[in-house]
Amino acid sequence: MNATQATRPSAATKPVRWAADTVAAMREGARLRLDYSARSLWRVDRVIEEIRRDGAPYAAVASVLRGFGAYAGEVVARETGAEWGETGGRHWLRTPDGRLWDPIEEAGRCYEGDGSLRLLCQEAAR
Repeated sequence: MNATQATRPSAATKPVRWAADTVAAMREGARLRLDYSARSLWRVDRVIEEIRRDGAPYAAVASVLRGFGAYAGEVVARETGAEWGETGGRHWLRTPDGRLWDPIEEAGRCYEGDGSLRLLCQEAAR
């Protein structure tokens, strides 16, 4: 554990783990390298679009979408200095300017064809 991880709020524990698990799964299963860059979110949006086109029921892919959303949240946190928060089991980010973001919910919108993790990151970084 590095100094940054040691000082992060406890609300970050689960999303950080979900993001790391997603990075590992994509590297091993899909041969896709995710590097926590804003640019990598373009690939994540495409993977979610492919899953949607394959017609998998939402319930079957909910944990995968949660992982992609957590990954996007970690990208936002690294790009902006945002911190994870948690309320009633829902994880969200607060950017230093006070705005709230829900990348896990946004991943679900991506799956429904009405969202973009890449655009969420761009907006959060403004």
